[in-house]
Amino acid sequence: MKTLTAVNTANRSFLLAILAICLLASGGIFVRLSTLPPIHTGFYRVLFSVFLLYPFVKSKLRQLDVKTMVTIIIAGVFLALDLILWNISFHLTSVANANLFANLVPFTMIPVAYFVFKERLQPRFFLGVATTLAGIFLLVSGKINPTFSNYKGDLLAFATSVFYALFLLTVYTIRDKVDALTIMFISAFGSLPVLFGAMVWREGFYVPQTFTDLYPLICLAVFSQILGQGLLSYCMGKLPVAVASLVVLTQPLVAAVYAYVLFHERLSFGEMAGMLVALTGIFFAKKS
Repeated sequence: MKTLTAVNTANRSFLLAILAICLLASGGIFVRLSTLPPIHTGFYRVLFSVFLLYPFVKSKLRQLDVKTMVTIIIAGVFLALDLILWNISFHLTSVANANLFANLVPFTMIPVAYFVFKERLQPRFFLGVATTLAGIFLLVSGKINPTFSNYKGDLLAFATSVFYALFLLTVYTIRDKVDALTIMFISAFGSLPVLFGAMVWREGFYVPQTFTDLYPLICLAVFSQILGQGLLSYCMGKLPVAVASLVVLTQPLVAAVYAYVLFHERLSFGEMAGMLVALTGIFFAKKS
């Protein structure tokens, strides 16, 4: 009976993880659908999530010390920079590419973990680096109609992965005592000032007024920010590392399907081959 229960739990966690990836992959779609400029979209996504998350985390906030809260707020600054660059990248490159380059987090996290936390680098990490670089070369050289904006979008999406890795590394030491939803709630107070300043400087200030303005922002907060991240965090500890890594890497593929159906965004054979090769390399790096 215990074995059967464990199998059922694993199957349920796997299905929930797939659902989480489908929700997370919708993020780029709602950014594209938003009538507001990209930084505004990121600002309101985080702002709305604060009100939606508060009922779930209010009882946990009293248990945190000041040092932990300050650490998470600092991490929120990196998360804001991540959102700024990622949202802009969706308007310059394909949704699939923006998701793929944002998945290059291990290539920042693992070397930093080696130098800062003295964690050993495994040989498969270097295999992952080589494979991913080959995939990126195929991806970039295989564009159907390459433009300077495409390459700029790819570069911004890669920078996104660096800032998201810095966010994760900042909360690295508290990951065992603070749950994902609480981290998301507190980090918003580091993200919002940065997002507000950047959007006023770059885009002015707009308030969403119509349903067309509001629904992509609410969907981002609910589906991507809360349900997607929350479900994924819940499932990650219940799946084997290899399975969890593989599930996470399906996000660019799911995003590519969404973009093809909604925006008729096509990928060339070279881009698809490059994406698969790059995802294979990221998988090896994640496993290390």
